[in-house]
Amino acid sequence: MNFVHNFIFLRSMKHIVVLTGAGISAESGIKTFRDADGLWEGHDVMEVASPQGFRVNPELVLDFYNQRRKQLLSVTPNQAHIDLADLETDFKVTIITQNVDDLHKRAGSSNVIHLHGELLKARSTFDDGSIIDWKTDINFGDMCQNGYQMRPHIVWFGEAVPMIEKAVEVCEKANVLMIIGTSMQVYPAASLMHYVPENTPTYFIDPKPAIEGKNKLIVISKPATTGVKEAIELIKNL
Repeated sequence: MNFVHNFIFLRSMKHIVVLTGAGISAESGIKTFRDADGLWEGHDVMEVASPQGFRVNPELVLDFYNQRRKQLLSVTPNQAHIDLADLETDFKVTIITQNVDDLHKRAGSSNVIHLHGELLKARSTFDDGSIIDWKTDINFGDMCQNGYQMRPHIVWFGEAVPMIEKAVEVCEKANVLMIIGTSMQVYPAASLMHYVPENTPTYFIDPKPAIEGKNKLIVISKPATTGVKEAIELIKNL
């Protein structure tokens, strides 16, 4: 297939936009670390996931994410991650994830937008754009080249979500929307479904779905590993 034919082929492919949340990674063994009482591993969220918390006790915050990073490196993508990656054979696929893990990438997905940052990256507290790969612990005293403390490349509560505009642009061009393992209650991520064109087929996959009021909504009340497979079969028959 020459360049021109390949370009035309890609342009004609359906664009599937996938919004994923903690539910898809939970089946790989990643804990959501938010308890029933709202605490994160016994901590108030503002202690471990806010700029204020980092200023007050940086060692606590760094340790919290160091533990999350160690756990991430001990797990592997599940079948839902793999099935979404395999979709790229027949469709254009963009994954917009609220998760900070790298399981979509490890499964083979080539186009992933991380709304809330990435656990296996770190950035300078001096320069938000100074982002590097980081798979080991971040310790108090680990400095960037300008002499400022390194921090997890995570979007904390109260911080801007720099990738949201790109995510909106992607949703505006969707032919199909899949929502997997997320309550769609956390903003601004929850607003993304409203940017897809009207009457876009939408598949909501979650064991306890809490979504309504959308045209062409198909609810699949199953875990991601089985629900994604079912949704893919329906999409292939559109």
